[in-house]
Amino acid sequence: MDQQSQPPAQPPQPPMPPQAPSPMPYSAAPAPPPQRGMSSGWKWAIGCGVALVLAVFAVILIIVVALVSLVSSGIPSAARPTGNVALIRVEGAITAGAMSGPFGGGASAEEIARQLHQAGEDRGIKAILIRVNSPGGSAAGSQEIYDEIRRVRERKPVYCTMGDVAASGGYYVACAADRIFADPGTITGSIGVISASIDLSGLLKKVGVEPQVVKEGKYKDMGSGLRPLTDEERQIMQSLLGNIYEQFVTAVADARKLPKAKVQQLATGRVYTGQQALKLSLVDELGGMRPALRALATRAGISRPQVAEFRRRSLFDVLFGDIGTYHPQGARGILYDRVADLITRGALRAEE
Repeated sequence: MDQQSQPPAQPPQPPMPPQAPSPMPYSAAPAPPPQRGMSSGWKWAIGCGVALVLAVFAVILIIVVALVSLVSSGIPSAARPTGNVALIRVEGAITAGAMSGPFGGGASAEEIARQLHQAGEDRGIKAILIRVNSPGGSAAGSQEIYDEIRRVRERKPVYCTMGDVAASGGYYVACAADRIFADPGTITGSIGVISASIDLSGLLKKVGVEPQVVKEGKYKDMGSGLRPLTDEERQIMQSLLGNIYEQFVTAVADARKLPKAKVQQLATGRVYTGQQALKLSLVDELGGMRPALRALATRAGISRPQVAEFRRRSLFDVLFGDIGTYHPQGARGILYDRVADLITRGALRAEE
């Protein structure tokens, strides 16, 4: 065979490298459907609705407060409780002037004097029992109540029964009665006068505040707290308090029929328990409302005492009973007093 007719030999091909298996085609997870949020219009509408509801509620509350205040202060004696023994309470801090606002609070000298006058003029009321549960307060307010008690007791017997505390102005009021009853643990006394102010000048200087005072009158800013008292101003304040103290001591001596020198010995501002006060002739008997009511009924010649409580009802009294009335022990103390009153009335009827 002819060699020229044969095709040229092909060079050997290199072996193919092994290939990795091709990956499976990737399929993306389906996207979640878009969530539909609250539109701004709905948010605005809901906000306006909530604001409207709150505004209506506030208006209704203001109207109720105003109506209750008007009724409780404008017609204080329209529905006088029936009875032959008037019960008048002096509870809380004593203030001069009228009771302000529908929420009451404190012992208003003007309101208590009105109740005393009303009870004194009422022909159905034969005697008056005053319940004092007060740490004191305004000197002028205490004097107003004291004077009204002294006027009323010229026509009808007036007894006083002390609660947890009847100190300072509270004792000023109590000593005007014909007879005083106190529990052994009652805190009373505190015959004295106090006035306190804070000197802020050092603090203001430290924080870089300089007060600017414009006044007419040398002593017009005395006790303002913007500067310390001078020696002369301190003497003025001491003279002022000394005069009120002298009035307090004289009132106690006259009402209790005690020598003024003895009252001055007791009038150091300290407090006494009811048991100590009895030994010092500051009270007449130990006992609560029940023995005081019994003794008062005997004094007035009442065989069947019926208590008629004279008081102005505040908004809290209307809505929550007597929860709004001041009491050192809160609602529990008030409930205790009310239960004691009921027990007293029931016991007196049972003994008849």
